[in-house]
Amino acid sequence: MITLQDVREATRPLPRTEEHLIREYIKFKVGRIVYASVSPDETTLGFAFPKEERELLVASAPDTFQLPRASDMRYNWVQLRMAAVSKREFHELILDAWQMAVPRSVATAYLDSLGRNP
Repeated sequence: MITLQDVREATRPLPRTEEHLIREYIKFKVGRIVYASVSPDETTLGFAFPKEERELLVASAPDTFQLPRASDMRYNWVQLRMAAVSKREFHELILDAWQMAVPRSVATAYLDSLGRNP
């Protein structure tokens, strides 16, 4: 199970990330783009994810992933139950979500510093 503290630890080293409290949701942003959001009760995490792939993701693990609410379906967004995901899988999802929010050059530089290819 992941916690809000795990989300903070995963997002803290990511360049240009800022944390904000907006309508009781803790949101992680790059500029004006939100790439992750923890619900007020800390049970769900919304994160950036390609629209064209989210139906497959939700179908592959419906107990873990959920479609966003109807008003958010227009965005590249999906939800996950924080109790149903491993920390390893979670870190990869957050990194991918962050890469959707930053310029490619920033993501490439960060991944190169980790010794990973983008």
